[in-house]
Amino acid sequence: MKILILGGDGYLGWPTAMHLTAQGHNVAVVDNYLRRSLCREENVEPLVDVPNLHQRTASWESTSGYHIPAFIGDLTKWEFVDEVFREFSPEAIIHYAEQPAAPYSMLNRSAATLTLCNNLEVTANVIFAVQQFNPDVHIVKLGTMGEYGTPDIDIEEGWLEVDHKGRHQKFLYPRQAGSLYHTTKIMDTDLLWFYVRTWGLRVTDLMQGPVYGIFTEENRIDENLYPFLNYDELFGTVLNRFVIQAVADYPMTVYGKGGQTRGYLNLMDTLNCVRLSVENPAAKGELRILNQFTETFSVNQLAQKVQRVARSMGFKADISAVENPRKEAEEHYYNPAHTGLLDLGLKPQFLTDKVLAEMIEFAAKHKKAIRPEQIYRKVRWDHNLT
Repeated sequence: MKILILGGDGYLGWPTAMHLTAQGHNVAVVDNYLRRSLCREENVEPLVDVPNLHQRTASWESTSGYHIPAFIGDLTKWEFVDEVFREFSPEAIIHYAEQPAAPYSMLNRSAATLTLCNNLEVTANVIFAVQQFNPDVHIVKLGTMGEYGTPDIDIEEGWLEVDHKGRHQKFLYPRQAGSLYHTTKIMDTDLLWFYVRTWGLRVTDLMQGPVYGIFTEENRIDENLYPFLNYDELFGTVLNRFVIQAVADYPMTVYGKGGQTRGYLNLMDTLNCVRLSVENPAAKGELRILNQFTETFSVNQLAQKVQRVARSMGFKADISAVENPRKEAEEHYYNPAHTGLLDLGLKPQFLTDKVLAEMIEFAAKHKKAIRPEQIYRKVRWDHNLT
């Protein structure tokens, strides 16, 4: 099918584009290089240089034979959205096109405003474009498990059945985000749910946990096809950060007590989850919510896993508990459901010693590029924005 990937230059967007073309789909990508720009502004470049989107699509076509058209522009601008939809006419949309980092959203007023405006305007424009050009298009939006927070009850898969004073109704599971970024994701869900009810759109909302890894089946043939690997506090996910810290002889920064527990998944699982969601679309007038992760770990458990494997490979890999700059529960109950994607056929890739060793080997190969000063920026959740 014809699939338009918004945010196709990103850590998840680019691997998704390659994966879906390799599976026989007709894919186009859209990006405005926002993540690259923010990384440059904050001096937190990824571990290895990543070619621009035109260069990446050319490399992929030369190695695989698959052509991916690239549209470079800002999806908050309706004129550009109109141009893309008229030229490509998608049957499905994968929406990654958001400022993706919780710490960045808490950095200062400017970062907060950018996160709000970009994330909500893009989502709104996607909705309006689908309604105008083809209301039958399936929207697959990448949400986050962070929308749920850490409630003291089981987390259901998007919805909660409520019995109250003798009456019964199903509601969206209560959200309680821990950052402004996660709050914009809640707003995305609310926008989509409103227009599903109002216009009968078909939407899948993927509540994804933190992703780790760099390798996929498609990118092993050429390093120019690797995704971004950020290891800084602003844009790097926790396991990727710990791997780089272990290689750099920089003690792994565990925030507070380290009992913060989340659902994690390998980059390859993200690709398969998204593909399964696209190939098995939501019904018209349905907001389908799927919790997208494969395993749960506390921060302490992740640090200890990295430490054990890294030490077996000759690295010191110390762990350091630091004052938690975030406002979050450091010890809590966490039991989220995640059966929907398994029912669609997901075969998970688990966090094995082999997976960790391969990540550590890659980081060691590029050890000279690691800049320790960009790892821990101490972005506090409780400071006054200026």
